[in-house]
Amino acid sequence: MFPDVLHTPRLQLRPIVLSDAGPIFNTYAQDPEVTRFVVFRRHQKREDADLFVSRCNASSPEASRTYALCGREDGAFRGVLGLTQIRLHHVEFGYVLARPWWGQGLMTEALIVAVDWALAQPGNFRVSGVCDVENIASARVMEKAGLAREGLLRRWIVFPNISEYPRDCLSYAKTR
Repeated sequence: MFPDVLHTPRLQLRPIVLSDAGPIFNTYAQDPEVTRFVVFRRHQKREDADLFVSRCNASSPEASRTYALCGREDGAFRGVLGLTQIRLHHVEFGYVLARPWWGQGLMTEALIVAVDWALAQPGNFRVSGVCDVENIASARVMEKAGLAREGLLRRWIVFPNISEYPRDCLSYAKTR
């Protein structure tokens, strides 16, 4: 089961709640730069964010958990990080950070804590994520968080804000 809360020096990662839909919509979900490399269509209306949060909370905490990234001092919403138990031994992650907080190392900080937690669980031996080959910033986040680039996955994921066709992705993982 995924933990209820994770902490970093500057962030609290807590389960996403319906009241996060407003900040999600207002801080990143309609921003073309932020949503360029995400697997969902840019939100056109607030209800899109409500639906996203509802879907996140519909899955069992044993299988998946989506965390809101909030400042420890100000409580302000900054983004989300999702963890999914793919197999008994493998956790995958995905994340998005609102543009005002880009370039400050916050996502690297959050990812380090999430990866460390996942690998500290007795049954987990692998934590992984992917990013579009053009998403250099996300690749850097994973590298700075200690994940190793494993390879290129051809035609792996559709990023609907770029193309209707699957695009090539870089695969990163950390194992124990």
